[in-house]
Amino acid sequence: MKIVWAFLLVLLMAFPCHAALKTIGKSDKLTFDPTNFPPQMKSDWQIMKVKCVKCHTMERTVVSITTGVAPISGQPFDRGATRAYGVKMMRKPDSNMNKQEVKACVDLMNWMLEESAKQ
Repeated sequence: MKIVWAFLLVLLMAFPCHAALKTIGKSDKLTFDPTNFPPQMKSDWQIMKVKCVKCHTMERTVVSITTGVAPISGQPFDRGATRAYGVKMMRKPDSNMNKQEVKACVDLMNWMLEESAKQ
């Protein structure tokens, strides 16, 4: 019996576990699946899914985060880019985003970048 438990323990250690960043949908309906998001990220997601899709589909954000490349500019999409895009979006008159909402979205995108890098 001890051998079985030791084998199971070795298997568990061989396959690191983490909450994978999952997506759902296809094409312009592509979005993130927030099921495995931590509680704070779920509340940030509520802001992002409303505010960010006012000007573009969530597909653009999914592609940026999962590939590390902004699809329109072809520039790297990293922590610096999330901050720059957040500031840019806050300055857009039609975005209707305040500093707290931008911070929530930037925090969420940075967390998602980290999760995407684990995969």
